[in-house]
Amino acid sequence: MSDIGKEQKMSDQIGDRREEPGFEGVPQDVLEEKIKLFREILFEERAKIFQNAQRTLTEDMTIDANDLSDEVDRTAFEQNQALAFRLRGRERQLLNKIEDSLKRIENGKYCWCDDCGAWIGFNRLKARPVTTLCILCKEKRERKERSSHHKKSEY
Repeated sequence: MSDIGKEQKMSDQIGDRREEPGFEGVPQDVLEEKIKLFREILFEERAKIFQNAQRTLTEDMTIDANDLSDEVDRTAFEQNQALAFRLRGRERQLLNKIEDSLKRIENGKYCWCDDCGAWIGFNRLKARPVTTLCILCKEKRERKERSSHHKKSEY
């Protein structure tokens, strides 16, 4: 094992990495501290989405007719508007995932994989706070999706 790998292993705290089903979790005080942090992250992300939505309504969607004096300006505005709507659509999906994550926190399922029941790991949750899958199950799903997509493109 390289020095970097050893260093990383030594710096990991209990619960930072994925654990097999049957793992009983982390000490309650550690869990409460981490859950509080993740709840704050999720609330902050939700607030950003609401701010973006408000900005879209107040700034991005309002235009003075004089500003669209020619076809090029009108086309550019319509493209920007379409992009803003697509971004808000993605944010709406993320908002749903945030709400689901907050519910998972409340019912004690936040740190556990929906597919296999394994401990997800704080490091993965830190990278993707809305995840419901451990890294192994996520990779398995992605391989299946790629395989399915590849098979469809052959026909």
